[in-house]
Amino acid sequence: MARLKEYYVSTVAPAMMKKFGYKSVMQIPKLDKVVINVGAGEAKENAKVIDAIMSDIAAITGQKPVICRAKKSVANFKLREGMPIGVKVTLRSDRMYEFVDRLFNVAFPRVRDFRGINGNSFDGRGNYSTGIKEQLIFPEIEYDKIDKVRGMDINFITTAKTDEEAKELLKLLGAPFAN
Repeated sequence: MARLKEYYVSTVAPAMMKKFGYKSVMQIPKLDKVVINVGAGEAKENAKVIDAIMSDIAAITGQKPVICRAKKSVANFKLREGMPIGVKVTLRSDRMYEFVDRLFNVAFPRVRDFRGINGNSFDGRGNYSTGIKEQLIFPEIEYDKIDKVRGMDINFITTAKTDEEAKELLKLLGAPFAN
């Protein structure tokens, strides 16, 4: 499924080069990686929550996720160092492009009353973050097999130097920005 990768080479790169006046093709920003993160505070009481999240994320991304553990103990949250508190997966190369293609063209249109993603969620260095309220928007997830509706954070890390370059890159890749 390198359709988006081929599209990047044939359409996105020349458009970026023309708009920003790059002298070399190596200056053109590209998508470096996509990180998907699911925080699971309720994993303190129930250890099976992490397994359910891991199977959902593995189905969505096609890659085995990593368990994130607490770095510090926090008494107010009843949290001890080393307890599992989340799951993340880092996608690169073909899997990344495949996921981005499915996210923009399949998952986002399935959101009820979807008007586009926020165009202001850039970090100042060319990276973009967005959140999803439920994992059900992905066709790989079956409604009957989930135990609870969970959200996730999706971070797009690019090689762009500015937010303007990154926004143009994501827009050309098919990101449905609202503004």
